[in-house]
Amino acid sequence: MTQKTVIWLTIAVYVVFIAAVGIMGAKKSKNITEFTVGKRNAGAWLSAFSYGTAYFSAVMFIGYAGGTGWKYGLWGVLPGVGNAIIGSLLAWVVLAKKTREITRQHKIKSMPQLFEKRFHSTGMKNFCTAVIFLFLIPYSASVYKGLTSVCSVLLGVEENVCMIVIALASLLIVVLGGYGATLKADFVQGAIMLIGVVLLIIGVIKSDTVGGFTEGLHSIAQETKNLNLTPASHIGLWATVLMTSFGTWGLPQMIHKYYGIRDNHEVKRGTVISTFFALIVAGGGYFIGSLAHLFFSSLDEIPGAGAGKTDYLIPHMLKMSQISDVLIGVILVLLIAASVSTLSSITITATSTLTMDFLAPVVMKTTDKVKEAKTTKILCIIFVVLSYAIANSNTPILDMMSYSWGIISGSFLAPYALSLYCKKLNTKGAWAGILSGFITALPPVICKLLNLDAALPLFGKIMDMGPHFACLAMIISLIMCLTVTKATKGSSADNEKFYVISNAE
Repeated sequence: MTQKTVIWLTIAVYVVFIAAVGIMGAKKSKNITEFTVGKRNAGAWLSAFSYGTAYFSAVMFIGYAGGTGWKYGLWGVLPGVGNAIIGSLLAWVVLAKKTREITRQHKIKSMPQLFEKRFHSTGMKNFCTAVIFLFLIPYSASVYKGLTSVCSVLLGVEENVCMIVIALASLLIVVLGGYGATLKADFVQGAIMLIGVVLLIIGVIKSDTVGGFTEGLHSIAQETKNLNLTPASHIGLWATVLMTSFGTWGLPQMIHKYYGIRDNHEVKRGTVISTFFALIVAGGGYFIGSLAHLFFSSLDEIPGAGAGKTDYLIPHMLKMSQISDVLIGVILVLLIAASVSTLSSITITATSTLTMDFLAPVVMKTTDKVKEAKTTKILCIIFVVLSYAIANSNTPILDMMSYSWGIISGSFLAPYALSLYCKKLNTKGAWAGILSGFITALPPVICKLLNLDAALPLFGKIMDMGPHFACLAMIISLIMCLTVTKATKGSSADNEKFYVISNAE
């Protein structure tokens, strides 16, 4: 069999599996509760793998691993380490137990509902709903873009065809099966990712270009030294580390994974599993990206890349590594699995939030859970189509993702995390944190939309500084939450009831 035949057969097996899981889960997602949080009885392995597969997609493997590896050389592994320690271990320790208990106690199914019940503000819920739906679209688009760059290089398939295939795969699992089906699919896809990353590392390291682990490490250390990184470069590196690690703390599709965990014992087990998963997958992915300068001395060497050339680094590295046909097939399935998992989480979160928290109570004025589920499934299709349209732009993967994470995490991380623990945080403080974070994260998005070449001394164009503004937004939002709350004299008595947890198990 030819290389392409082997690869396509491998992908076909995966697509059949996804379709089967979606069809089997169709009967268990009739109403909106089943569609969004299942039966809230997920074990540690399912929850942790679902968290990890939602976290890491082709965006990380292709866009971020390639981009950071090219910019920072061996230092490019730091985001992977940060993702494991801050984005997984610390996130689960700080957020998982509290989120699980509070959302179960108050029957909360989304982040906007948590804000509404904690701060007694319908306006806050509506604003949160709008931001989540609108700004998860570019993140979803970046996932499409990450996968299509690989398929176009390794399979020679038109990028539009690749996007349509992954869109259909994600719709199968989401529209048919909902949350319960995605959990089961994520477990298998997580296993594929773990195995695939290990095989990918071995394949790249054994290539003639790298020459083995010791030789490759020595060579890339020298190449990193030759980059002569400036203080501004190191600031940019740490901005990427912090945005991709702390940023998950405020992303609704990540927080959503805590809602359905069975009990606090499973939370503890999930913390360990999630951290191990992130260390292997993210650490391995960024390590491969850090070797980019061993394959290319200039981006001009990448054939036909056009705009966003770093998006094509990893695909061409794989092609040059002379990896076996079967392994290439496994790697493609790894990237498809990672991408479909992330897309499923994003799509379910964005569309169910819009239905439950705005359309049902304001537009449809219904409490029919079955009707809400049907509406959400229709919105899933619309969301995927919008993502596809944006993915056809020339915006690099790293930029699209940073815009999305910057706006959403910059707006909601601080008020969300504080609302779990801080009884004194009041509505004015939460609003101040949300709005200040939102406004602070906007400049790169505005400059990109209006094609403005505005720049900052030492750092370059503002449109390329998504991670910088995202980190700044998270910090300013936290400061404003605490400062305004203190200035407006604490909380109301109603807030005390929010923290009374009974029968949490």
